[in-house]
Amino acid sequence: MGSQAIIALTIFLITYVIIISEKIHRTIVAMFGGLLMVAFGVLKQNEAIHHIDFNTIGLLIGMMIIVSITAQTGVFEFIAVWSAQKVKGEPIKILVVLSLFTAFASAFLDNVTTVLLVVPVTLSITNQLKVPPIPYLLSEVLASNIGGTATMIGDPPNIMIGSAVKELTFMAFINNLTPVILIILIVTVFLLTLIYKKQLKSSHELKNHLLRKDAKQEIKDKGLLAKCLFVIVMTIGGFFAHQFIHFETATIALLGAFILLLLTGEKVLHVALEKIEWTTLFFFIGLFVIVGGLVETGLIEALAKKAMSWTGGELKPTTFLVLWMSAIISAFVDNIPFVATMIPLINEMGQLGISHSEPLWWSLSLGACLGGNGTLVGASANLVVAGIAAKEGHQISFIKFLAVGFPLMIVSIIISTVYIYIRYFM
Repeated sequence: MGSQAIIALTIFLITYVIIISEKIHRTIVAMFGGLLMVAFGVLKQNEAIHHIDFNTIGLLIGMMIIVSITAQTGVFEFIAVWSAQKVKGEPIKILVVLSLFTAFASAFLDNVTTVLLVVPVTLSITNQLKVPPIPYLLSEVLASNIGGTATMIGDPPNIMIGSAVKELTFMAFINNLTPVILIILIVTVFLLTLIYKKQLKSSHELKNHLLRKDAKQEIKDKGLLAKCLFVIVMTIGGFFAHQFIHFETATIALLGAFILLLLTGEKVLHVALEKIEWTTLFFFIGLFVIVGGLVETGLIEALAKKAMSWTGGELKPTTFLVLWMSAIISAFVDNIPFVATMIPLINEMGQLGISHSEPLWWSLSLGACLGGNGTLVGASANLVVAGIAAKEGHQISFIKFLAVGFPLMIVSIIISTVYIYIRYFM
C-alpha cells in the first residue's frame, strides 16, 4: 500500500470515527476530511471536484425547492389528514401505509425525491397525533432503499448495471429483483411494527379530532397548488422519460424548480432558498471527496480484487461474496463508486470463463442497494431525511440509525442469499 493510500485510508477512518462519535457536526467533519484529502495531495482540487456527484446535488436542490414551495399550499396536511382518516387514525397502521407507499414510489422515482415528498406528510401526521416522528422517518427511509432496488430506474446502481449490461433489460430487473424485494419489504415492515408498536400510541381524543377534520380545509392556496401540481407531474414525468430524452435527473429537477419559481414569482423565492438543506448538501460534497480519495488511490479496486481472489473464480461462492461484500461496503461508502469499480471486474470475470454470470449482477444490485440501509451514511435518502428531521428538532443519530438499520439490512441480505441460492443454484 502506497503512502497516499495510507493517508487516504487514515483520513477516511478518522472521519468516520468522529462522525459516529457525534462530538462534532457531521457536515463539518465530512468537509474537513474532504479538504484534508486535497491538502495532503491525495487528490488535486480538480480531481476532488470531479468526484463530487453534481447530479445528486442538483437533484436535491431542485426537489427541495419544489417541495418547499408546495408545502406552502397546505397539500401535505391535506394528504396527512386524508390518509390517517382512511386507517382510522391508528399510528401503527399509518406507519405501515406510509412505508408501503414510499417503497412503491421509490421503485419508479429517485429515492431522494420520494422521501422529500413523503416526509412533510409524515411530520404533519405525527404532529397532529402527538406521536414520535422518528419511527416513521426511519421506516420510510428503509422502505425507500428497499423499493428502489426493485426496478432498473429505482436506484443509481441499477441504472449503472443496466447501462453496462445491455442484456439486462427493464423487465429483466423486474422479473429477477421484484419477487425478492416484495418478500424483504413485507418482512421489514412487519419487524418495524414489532419494534415500534409500544412507542406509537395516541389518545382517543387526538384520533377522534383527526377523524372529525375536513381534509379539504387544509388547502390554503388553491392557485399555488395548481401550479405546484403541474410542475410536480411534469418533473416526475421527466424522471420516467429521462433515459429517452437524455436529460440527467438533476437537469429535470432544476428545470422544474425554476419553472415553478417563474410561475410563482419573487414572493416565494427567498422562502424556497432558505428551505434548502445546505448542511446536508455540504455533507454530501465532503463525503464524495473522501470516497474519491479511496477510489483514486485504488483502495476500493484492490479490496474488490482481493476478495474475488478468495473464491478461486467459482461462480456460486463468488456470487455470494459479491452480495455480502457489496452490502457491507455500501453501508459505509457511497455505492456509486463501488458499483462503478465492480462492473468492469464482473465483466472481466465473465471473459475469464465464469459462464452464466447473471447471478453476479443481481447480487451486486441487491447488495449495493440494500446495503444503504446499514448506516446513516449508506444512502442519499438517509442523510436527506436526517437533515429534515434535525431542522424540525428531531435528531437521528448515527448510532440510532445503526441500531435499527443494520440488523434489518442483514435480514434483507440473508433473505437475498436464500433467494439467489434457490433461484439460480438449485
